[in-house]
Amino acid sequence: MTLRMSADGRQKLALREGRRLKAYKDTVGVWTIGIGHTSAAGPPTVTPDLVITDAQCDEIFMRDLGKYEAAVNGALTRPVSQTSFDALTSLCYNIGPDAFAKSTVVKRINAGDLKGAAEAFLMWNRPPEIMGRRKSEYQQFLAGL
Repeated sequence: MTLRMSADGRQKLALREGRRLKAYKDTVGVWTIGIGHTSAAGPPTVTPDLVITDAQCDEIFMRDLGKYEAAVNGALTRPVSQTSFDALTSLCYNIGPDAFAKSTVVKRINAGDLKGAAEAFLMWNRPPEIMGRRKSEYQQFLAGL
């Protein structure tokens, strides 16, 4: 079964990422715009002078989100709840599909260890500023168990 992020999950992810219509450098120096969009996710390429509208922000977010939902669905060999899927997609959105697929979170889910998978969210602890987000994703994942 292929899952998509729920409206609640999208709202939580957008709050974690923030919404900025003018390009900025994130905490590790990557040019970002909208709801956590970077050039690595695909068009548009984020440049220092880029400005987008609210409508463009929403369109980019939904397009980006589809890639991360597909990555989560592709990495998992066992079913998870909608709430847990939302937390996993938030993690994938932040660390990228390749890192997500190789993560201890995915390995533990696929081994049937959901509580261990929840704990593994907290291993993604760099930079230190990310821990508020990780704890939020951890709680969201646990709520789905």
